[in-house]
Amino acid sequence: MDPTADGAPGRPGWTSRFMDRLTIRRMLFVGFGLIFALWLASSADIVRRLDEIENRAANVSNAFRRAEQSLTTVRAQVLLGSVYLRDALLDLDRDPTDDYAALLEQSRAEIEQALERYVPVVQSATERQTFQQLQEEVDDYWNSLLEPVLTWDATRKAVEARALLRVRVIPKRNLIARISERIQRLNRDAFEVQQAEVAAIYRSVRRRVWETSGLTLIVGLGVAALVTRYASRLEDRIRQQMVRDVEHARDLRRLSARLVQAQEQERRAIARELHDEVGQALTAIKVELAIAERNAGLSGKGEDALREVRSITDRTLQQVRDLSQLLHPALLDDLGLPAALEWYLKGFSRRHGIRTELLQDRMDTRLPAAVETCVFRVVQEALTNVARHSGAQSCRIYLQRLPHTILLTVEDDGSGIPAASPPGGSRPGLGLLGIRERATDLGGTFTTESQAGKGPRLTVELPAPRGAQPEDAGPPAPAEGGGARDSTQPMGTTT
Repeated sequence: MDPTADGAPGRPGWTSRFMDRLTIRRMLFVGFGLIFALWLASSADIVRRLDEIENRAANVSNAFRRAEQSLTTVRAQVLLGSVYLRDALLDLDRDPTDDYAALLEQSRAEIEQALERYVPVVQSATERQTFQQLQEEVDDYWNSLLEPVLTWDATRKAVEARALLRVRVIPKRNLIARISERIQRLNRDAFEVQQAEVAAIYRSVRRRVWETSGLTLIVGLGVAALVTRYASRLEDRIRQQMVRDVEHARDLRRLSARLVQAQEQERRAIARELHDEVGQALTAIKVELAIAERNAGLSGKGEDALREVRSITDRTLQQVRDLSQLLHPALLDDLGLPAALEWYLKGFSRRHGIRTELLQDRMDTRLPAAVETCVFRVVQEALTNVARHSGAQSCRIYLQRLPHTILLTVEDDGSGIPAASPPGGSRPGLGLLGIRERATDLGGTFTTESQAGKGPRLTVELPAPRGAQPEDAGPPAPAEGGGARDSTQPMGTTT
């Protein structure tokens, strides 16, 4: 079985499992680390090879230069020696033996030094034999020169000088020159061979550079392919997760809207039950207490007790009516949003001692029931937060009807409305999150901003096209416990 093949159908292969275990950071680290290692190794190898080439080229060039210099010195001194010998043999007027012998010895010493300094470009049997022959011919050459200078008298010089030069000196000098030239050719050939080898090494290094670059490019493309594949898979997963998140958010919004709707229906039902059942029962108790007080003819403590019971009944009845209105104000169904807000602001000012002001503009027609309920609950929540958290002394509510929307603005002179409760503190109802959810459910917007020296501002804008009529909210409850004003009056109300 191929170990690189994927697993059985329905099960991911080792490549998929390997890709799942890798992260983009690890892939980039491994991939670019491999590329960097290749670059580093190739660079070190190239530098080493170039150093070798430079050293080898320098050694070959130095050896060739020294060999050329030594052989040139040998030829020059051999030629100079023959000139000294000719002058010594042809100079018959005086005895210059000592002078010419010294000059010849000096030339011989320089030749010996040059031969000692000579290093061949390349070691070969032919070069060694030729160089050995050159040394022998040079020794024989000097022996041929020194003997006539040191031992011949003027008569012999006059007779045999020209023959010596023609027969022995000049042929020997030419032979040494030919041998040195032969050695030079050998060195030159070796030098050219070495230069060709250096050029071959350079070509090898250049080929190595291209191979390394190609390998690095292949590895880089492989890393890029892996990263692209992983990024594509990650992008697909993110896109799928985003789709799921959008669906979940949509489901949560629908659930939130249903919960809010169910909450409003429950509040309306509880308010109706409180008014119809509990309120009527307390009213009946109050009437019966009044009848009992008239017919009992009690005096003293008994009469005081009945009056106290009637007073408690009155307070309880008023509290039940207030609670019913707070759960779902009947004014919101009967007279509309402005009247319900005025009633609520009066009660809010009375309970918390915060001065409120309602400003309305072009609120001459009714809004859809859902919009009216949303605006009323937003004002309720915003003022609850103002009372609990901002420490304000006054609050202003501005309600404006625009061509296609309704704009609500709540401002106060306090320190602000917190978006979240501090640890250990009380929670402000649904808070700003609840306000945002209510506005979003109706397709509206919600913003908060801080005003320098004026406190925070909360703004909600909801779609409310003109001509929309409020839905039937069911049988209304009496608007007891609070006053109301006609919402068609475009003016402000201060409490």
